Amino acid sequence: MAQLIVYYSRRGENYVSGSIQTLAVGNTEAVARRLQAPTGADLFQLEPMQPYSDDYNECIQQAQDDQRRDARPALKACPETLDPYDTIYLGYPNYWGTMPMCVFTFLERFDFTGKTILPFCTHEGSGLGHSEADIRRLCPGAKVGKGLAIHGTAVCREERALEAWIKGGN
Repeated sequence: MAQLIVYYSRRGENYVSGSIQTLAVGNTEAVARRLQAPTGADLFQLEPMQPYSDDYNECIQQAQDDQRRDARPALKACPETLDPYDTIYLGYPNYWGTMPMCVFTFLERFDFTGKTILPFCTHEGSGLGHSEADIRRLCPGAKVGKGLAIHGTAVCREERALEAWIKGGN
């Protein structure tokens, strides 16, 4: 069966190693693209219908408001079906200990029974937080493998960690 990489990533102003920097490609997208070659998985980017502000501080406020409201932001698009896939790699940045709310929207849209979800996240020091538990709660019929947390400033240097994670038989 086929594999799918679904990810949410944010380019533009981001917090990187203690300062605001502009990224042409978001950290999570960089990891998703690196993951595609060794897995042969299809790639799908989640995009909220109403994108967050390009301004980092405003984006943070918007994302925190979404989390406080337990919002489920509408997505521009979603895969029509997940039927062809048995493994879904799920990528996201860590937003206050979990996933951005648009990832919750995606997970609640489908029945993941019998599928394997392999989470990976980018972060600036907080790891996976409680995102794995959140995925298990949202997708009770899925097998949720051990996640991979990659420090945002190291996404270009984590080939070995990524390869080991893929081979780990999650």
